[in-house]
Amino acid sequence: MIGYVGTGASFYECIRYCLEDKKGLSEDDKQYLSARESVQHKNRAEVLFYNQCFGNKYQLAREFKDVSRLSKRVENPVFHFALRLAPGELLDKDKWMEVGAACAKEFGVAENQYICILHKDTREQHIHVVANRVGFDGKVASDSNSYRKMAALCRRLERQFELKEVLSPRAFLPPHEWVKGRSDTRRIKLANDIRRTLVKVKCWEKFAKAMEELGYVLVKGRGIVFIDEKKVRIKGSEVGFSLSRIERFLGHRSDVENRKDGLIADPRTESNRPSAADLLANSNSSRRETEYKVEESNITRELKNILELLLRSEYADNHIPFEMTEAGMKKKKKKKRGYNRGLGY
Repeated sequence: MIGYVGTGASFYECIRYCLEDKKGLSEDDKQYLSARESVQHKNRAEVLFYNQCFGNKYQLAREFKDVSRLSKRVENPVFHFALRLAPGELLDKDKWMEVGAACAKEFGVAENQYICILHKDTREQHIHVVANRVGFDGKVASDSNSYRKMAALCRRLERQFELKEVLSPRAFLPPHEWVKGRSDTRRIKLANDIRRTLVKVKCWEKFAKAMEELGYVLVKGRGIVFIDEKKVRIKGSEVGFSLSRIERFLGHRSDVENRKDGLIADPRTESNRPSAADLLANSNSSRRETEYKVEESNITRELKNILELLLRSEYADNHIPFEMTEAGMKKKKKKKRGYNRGLGY
């Protein structure tokens, strides 16, 4: 389970987004996408329950705003939460209602106005909770450490409902858990797709076409960026395949393949090679035949080395930034103490 938490100033806009279908989709688009993706784009939102409020988007926004006026100091009275399951996982509506109530309790708005909404327009089930940070007593729910609270909530709900456990961001883990292995499936998939494609093609044009057939958009500049079907941009260098490495590989392979093609096309090779009798009669022909075999062996060896170089992984997704290591944390504290002494604290 992954979670999102944010604050805002407009109750209406947040509630409208959660209750209505996506903007920019016509009725035909909704019907087509729903059939293609096996989801529900038309009437995607279902209100699971209301807490201390009721009505349509206009009435809800007005009620929330009236209560928020009880506090004169809050600038962003809107609390917006989203909780999404991993692909393939499902919860029934009763359990989603428990999740929504647990989220409200975690952030201190269980007694405030909030609504819990289930969205059906994605393959992964998810809910939205829109809450008023201002309670009926005029007190404001804190938004401090929101991401830490959300990470803790998700881990607790995963255990409660026996869901797939996800690692929290390293910033919210104790130091002894920073070294846990992580798997970025999106980047791993891209690296594997690039690797398999490079094995098959010999030039840049064929490489670009093959990657586009796999659903990627290539943006080539000083480097290369791959945009997948979810519109996520990933630099080639981030997965171990920078533009220079791809071009170097394709160029080297093209040269080797051309040498191999030239060797096969040589009239002195294959069926036109000198016969055994001619070779015995002519020592020079025998020497040339040996040279051809050596050259063919060298080309085969070079192709093998190229493939081994390609298959060698340059990408590791378990890198720990220096500032988050023990040495980095000590350096940061030392620097902060020096800064405070300079200010006379």
